[in-house]
Amino acid sequence: MSELTTKYTPADIEDKWYAHWENSGYFHNEPDDREPFSIVIPPPNVTGVLHMGHMLNNTIQDALTRKARLEGKNAIWIPGTDHASIATEAKVVRMLRERGIKKSDLTRDEFMAYAWEWKEKYGGIILQQLRKLGSSCDWERTAFTMDKGYSEDVIRTFVDLYNKGKLYRDYRMVNWDCEAKTVLSNEEVIHGEEQAALFYVKYFLEDENSPSGQGENSPLGRGEGVVIATQRPETIMADTAVAVHPKDPRYAHLAGKKVIVPLVNRAIPIIFDDYVDIDFGTGALKVTPAHDPNDYELGKKHGLEVIDLLNEDGTLNEKCGIASLVGVDRFEARRHMKKLLADAGNLIEIKDYKTNIGRSERTNTVVEPRMSLQWYVDMKALAAPALEAVETNDIDFYPKSFKNIYRSWMTEIRDWCISRQLWWGHRIPAYYYAPPAPEGGAASVETFVAQTAAEALVLAQAKYPSVTAADLRQDEDVLDTWASSWLWPISTLNGFKNSEEFNYYYPTSVLVTGWDIIFLWVARMAMAGFEWKNERPFKAVYFTGMVRDKQRRKMSKSLGNSPDALKLIEDFGADGVRFGMLASSPAGGDLLFDEKLLEQGRNFCNKLWNALRLIKGWEVTETAQSDTERVAAAWFESKSNTVLAEIEENFTQFRLSEALMSLYNFIWDDFCSWYLEMIKPEYGKPIDRETLEITERILRKLMAMLHPFMPFITEEIWQQLDGKNTEGSDLCIGSYPKVTAVDAALVAKVEAAKDIISKIREVRNSKGLKPKEALVVKFQGSETVKNLMNTEGVKNLITKLGVLESFETTDTDVENAVSFVSGTDKFFVVLNQTIDIEAEREKMTKELQHQQGFLKSVNAKLSNERFVANAKPEILANEQKKQADALARITILAESLAKL
Repeated sequence: MSELTTKYTPADIEDKWYAHWENSGYFHNEPDDREPFSIVIPPPNVTGVLHMGHMLNNTIQDALTRKARLEGKNAIWIPGTDHASIATEAKVVRMLRERGIKKSDLTRDEFMAYAWEWKEKYGGIILQQLRKLGSSCDWERTAFTMDKGYSEDVIRTFVDLYNKGKLYRDYRMVNWDCEAKTVLSNEEVIHGEEQAALFYVKYFLEDENSPSGQGENSPLGRGEGVVIATQRPETIMADTAVAVHPKDPRYAHLAGKKVIVPLVNRAIPIIFDDYVDIDFGTGALKVTPAHDPNDYELGKKHGLEVIDLLNEDGTLNEKCGIASLVGVDRFEARRHMKKLLADAGNLIEIKDYKTNIGRSERTNTVVEPRMSLQWYVDMKALAAPALEAVETNDIDFYPKSFKNIYRSWMTEIRDWCISRQLWWGHRIPAYYYAPPAPEGGAASVETFVAQTAAEALVLAQAKYPSVTAADLRQDEDVLDTWASSWLWPISTLNGFKNSEEFNYYYPTSVLVTGWDIIFLWVARMAMAGFEWKNERPFKAVYFTGMVRDKQRRKMSKSLGNSPDALKLIEDFGADGVRFGMLASSPAGGDLLFDEKLLEQGRNFCNKLWNALRLIKGWEVTETAQSDTERVAAAWFESKSNTVLAEIEENFTQFRLSEALMSLYNFIWDDFCSWYLEMIKPEYGKPIDRETLEITERILRKLMAMLHPFMPFITEEIWQQLDGKNTEGSDLCIGSYPKVTAVDAALVAKVEAAKDIISKIREVRNSKGLKPKEALVVKFQGSETVKNLMNTEGVKNLITKLGVLESFETTDTDVENAVSFVSGTDKFFVVLNQTIDIEAEREKMTKELQHQQGFLKSVNAKLSNERFVANAKPEILANEQKKQADALARITILAESLAKL
């Protein structure tokens, strides 16, 4: 291998190794006789670029996939993008505007040609960026939700739901995006508190001399009426009633009366309904059925007229009845209303008011309630098996707490508005025919739903033989983007064709996603899986948290708190970024992003690199291995198996953060700080070949354990250790270590030796003794410590790392020595200087108090009946050992204090 550079430089190796892995075909698999592991990427929008949420989510997916690959499983991770109807259409419209072209001047086919042009140019950016992160996706399986085969699946399922009676068309109140000019789902509306204004407006009684239209001389307050408070005065002209509570004494005398709508002088009834909140505003509210969902329900209940005064772009139409407002934007109209109402004598006052405003997730425009004819999926007809699968853990959630959120949504599920008023997307396969109206009868429209226009024509001709293709008009709308992505696990594996890959890889192993789309995507995929395949789409769902800044704010472009993901990779290396993202992101828990986390990952890479340089820099001798090196190797091998078992358990429970930190601490502390010190030869001297070979084998094992988390540096170190020659493959497709026997007794002895060494070092530091000054240490030996010292290599290990001249037993306390307690035994570091008795007493007193406090906490735990009854035997035994050790240390410390 090449000569090692002094400093680890990620840029020198990351592109090199990724290109090698991809060109070698390591990420692609086909069905065979191995255990399958499959995962589908939550498809990012085709408009997207890599951001912090993507980095967290994809690092987790890659870690799971790489580990499965190392375990010998047939692993595939399917990448792809979502066509993102609203976002992409907005991008294309903006591109056209820059070219001086209006969407309205184009035919649908012309617009779609431009959309595909945009997609081909910009649509793959994020997939290229994922390579920078190290994502080991099966790029040969890259999917797009508007691929030909995928689109056929989307249309097929629409037709199937329609034929089953689970999909219908209805005229209802919807969330309307006036900028994108399309309907939105409830989940695509983001609510937040904003500053608004309440207009207090007086509606005069019909039989009073209303001053409406009489300007400044209006006798406001002279005529009786009803004052309402509204934040939307621009919709007043569409009012069809004023509502009050039936138990409100202020309005009881108005039963059966009418009021005049300001500015348009139309009489509307006063209705009584217990929906009205007596305490809000004036206790009376304007009812505008076309522009408020609650008003719409009131309107249906009381048989009110529906007047829609808004166009699809949010401007007022002729139905507003005021010529000067026709074609004016709703918010501009609101400003005009202030003067119009004041001049008419109806405006009493305006008050500042904070309220929740719903904005479009895509365009950030204020969402408008609007009556519209749309397509809906009957979700109650689909929900039951998807809910049962989660309730019975057929689909496992991690963390489990998200089952409650899922259950709440699924049991109160509402029908899904599945149509969108856009051109970019899957066009709804519904074809309309208007047969000639019967004499004296009303005209009607027939609907034929089929996968193709030709099939729709066949259906139409079966009822109307004279129908031609020209007589059929296809629905102009497209399907909600989620109506394609809910088929993602099925369609990406060609499930509707019952392909070999589908039968082998489905259901997928795990889905990794943010909890914020548990309803939009996770639940719908579960419903789709059971509806069309009678099978769960995934075995487990791992919910990531949100990436937030240190102020706990969600990262967003608008706040300017979202760093450039590629710049972070450039500054800290992909492994450093992956470490930082994973190290502090428990399942479902939010990650509070701090660049120091990434810096910690970069420092870890440097630590690994320096360990490699140390090992590669040793010269080799053919002398026999000493007992010190032998016991060090045996201890580390055993302890590594304990850590490996912990990591396996953490992976099983998707506790990736805990798995990584356990491995990080083990490598940093036990390998770099302890093991390498244990076996390191004296300066300028060689190391024996057996110890070197064992050490290289240990480092290769550690790199295999770490590879799923930090793939680049681990592959480089593996190769520098000639991993290809010893294992027969690159690490990327190597073997994950298996847990073997653990010599628990030996591990305990070396851990005890480490504690003794650490405390000798503490004495050395506290007394200002030189690091290389050889010390004399004596100990009062119990059978435990005698057994420890008689273990081959342990005494020499303490002597070597403690830098001791001699290490021997004593039957009595030693004068002019600093004592310490390790385990239940007492040790003395002999000094060539006079001891400060008072300082020693103070130090031992603090230690005694600490031990007494520790014992108190352990006793409290062991006296808790619930803990004792429910604790695992090994945990209970560990607490009892802590109790015994603390008692022994307290006894020794008390005796030592008494002798000072």
